[in-house]
Amino acid sequence: MNFDYLIDHRDEVLRLTWEHIQLCALAIALALVFAIPLGVLITAYPRLRVSTLVILGAIYTIPSLAFLAFLIPPVGLGRQPAVIVLAAYAQLALVRNFQAGLSGVDPNALEASYGVGMTAWQSLTRVRLPLALPVLIAGMRIAIVSTISLATVTAWINAGGLGSLLFDGIAFNRPSMILAGTVAISALALGVDLLLRLVERMTPASRALHQART
Repeated sequence: MNFDYLIDHRDEVLRLTWEHIQLCALAIALALVFAIPLGVLITAYPRLRVSTLVILGAIYTIPSLAFLAFLIPPVGLGRQPAVIVLAAYAQLALVRNFQAGLSGVDPNALEASYGVGMTAWQSLTRVRLPLALPVLIAGMRIAIVSTISLATVTAWINAGGLGSLLFDGIAFNRPSMILAGTVAISALALGVDLLLRLVERMTPASRALHQART
C-alpha cells in the first residue's frame, strides 16, 4: 500500500477531517431537533409508532446521490443540502432507539415518580431519560457512525470533508489519495464509535446494570 499522500499531505488530511467532523456535527444537531420530540411523541402515543417509522424508513431508502441531486435546485450546492440529507438519514436510528429506550423504562419507576408528586415533564427528564440513556446513546452512536460514512458522498456537491479525497483521487487517478481518504474516514468512524461505546458504559444506568449482573 502507498501511504505517500497521507504522509506528505497530512495537514490537508487533518483539515478535511475537521471539515468532516463539523459537517457531521451540524447534521446530528439538526437531526436531534426533530428526533427527540418524535421519539417522545410516539412513546406517548404508540399508535403513531408504525406510521412514523415507516415514513422514516422510506426516507432512509432513498439513494443518497438522488436525494442530494433533488435538493440542488431549491437549495444549491455546498454544506446546506448535505446537512439536510444527513440529518434526514439519521432520523430512523435516532427516533427508533429513543422510542425503544423510553418505552423500556421500568413502569414501577414511573409509578414511583408520579407517587412522589412529579409531573409528566419531571418524570420524563428526571426518571425516564436517565434510565433510558444507554439506549439513547446507542442510537446516537449508530446515527453518528452512519453519518460519518454517508458524509463522504456529500463531497460530490462541494460540501467538503474527507470525501473530497476519494472523488479527487478517482478523477485524477491517484490511488494514494483514495487510500488516504479511506484510511482517514475509517479511523474517524472507528474512533468515534469507540468513544461513544465508552460513554455508553459510563452512564449510571449501565453501571448499575453491570453491578447487578456481577
